[in-house]
Amino acid sequence: MIYLDNAASTQIHEDVLNSMLPYLKEQYGNPSSIHRYGRLAHKAIEKARKQIASLINADPSEILFTSGGTESNNTALRGISMKNPASQIITSSIEHDAILEPCKQLAQNGFDVDYLPVNQFGMIECSDLKNHISKKTSLVSIMFGNNEVGTIQPISEIAKICNEHKIPFHTDAIQAVGKIPIDVKELGVDLLSISSHKLYGPKGVGALYIKNGIDIDPVMLGGGQEHGLRSGTENVASIVGFGMACEIAKNNLNDNIIQMKKLRDTLVEKILNEIPEVVLNGHSQFRLPNNAHFTFLGVNGEDLIIKLDEYGIAASTGSACSVNTQKASHVLQAMGFSLEQITGSLRLTIGIFNDHKEIEKTIDVLKKVVGELRSVSPYKEKYSFVSKI
Repeated sequence: MIYLDNAASTQIHEDVLNSMLPYLKEQYGNPSSIHRYGRLAHKAIEKARKQIASLINADPSEILFTSGGTESNNTALRGISMKNPASQIITSSIEHDAILEPCKQLAQNGFDVDYLPVNQFGMIECSDLKNHISKKTSLVSIMFGNNEVGTIQPISEIAKICNEHKIPFHTDAIQAVGKIPIDVKELGVDLLSISSHKLYGPKGVGALYIKNGIDIDPVMLGGGQEHGLRSGTENVASIVGFGMACEIAKNNLNDNIIQMKKLRDTLVEKILNEIPEVVLNGHSQFRLPNNAHFTFLGVNGEDLIIKLDEYGIAASTGSACSVNTQKASHVLQAMGFSLEQITGSLRLTIGIFNDHKEIEKTIDVLKKVVGELRSVSPYKEKYSFVSKI
């Protein structure tokens, strides 16, 4: 298989897996226990906390372990909201469902939730944010890089506006951490969500950066782990793997960015030049280095994914977390896309284990299957589809 769905999940790095094994076999103690087994587990967790903090230039004390990106986002939203009942939350119309769904529930419980619009490239206007801020605003949550089209938001400018108004700013950076340089101190963000399995670590573990001085209520209560903010026995092996994944990402960040951009740019250039009636979606400059999101007019995206899979290529139309809901992409709708444009979308996301041969084969297969699907398309009379295939 050629795996080009790295925004959905990534292959676990071999060094990450090896770092986890001792904590699944020999060092299986509960980190809350005071005997040697427990102390070794606790020490391993604190090492991982330092590795994760180092990747984003945070203090280890500012890293809260969670079960993944969804819990991190929920903890940020609910943890701040519980401190500020019936207040206002500002977010964007293209957030992941892990932001939109808790916001929907908070709105049902008396909170005002404002959704900022985006332009055709999937980017908010900071002037809109300024216009929506009020005395009731208790939190602003804007994603760093979009999980579908890859557009990167003006995070430092958003943080500056929030800091001027003394409003906590949270960013869902799940798609961005480990793919681009992120310095929480330089950016000025207050809370930031990370997920391990998006950067070659294990599934089921994530983190929430909480800037020192930001006060949130705990969402999970019990034994008081994680300084009382997230009770429950820690997933030691996965936390260790998560830490190792962050260390690997930091050590190889520049080389990985260069490699992913090179492969992505080849993919984009050849698809746009060699297949007619194709549009690249998202911002051309401010986008994640591994993301290429297209609309193939006259083609159904799900049919395209099935055909690609038959040729051994894994791709997607958008967020894997939205597949079960069977709904049209709210991201593309917010960007002003028609239903035809939405249904013809395809997301290809590159990882550190992809190579040039895989990209070339993907392009060749795409030309073939797009031609086959367009030959039976109900839209074939609408477009000329004069092809270089």
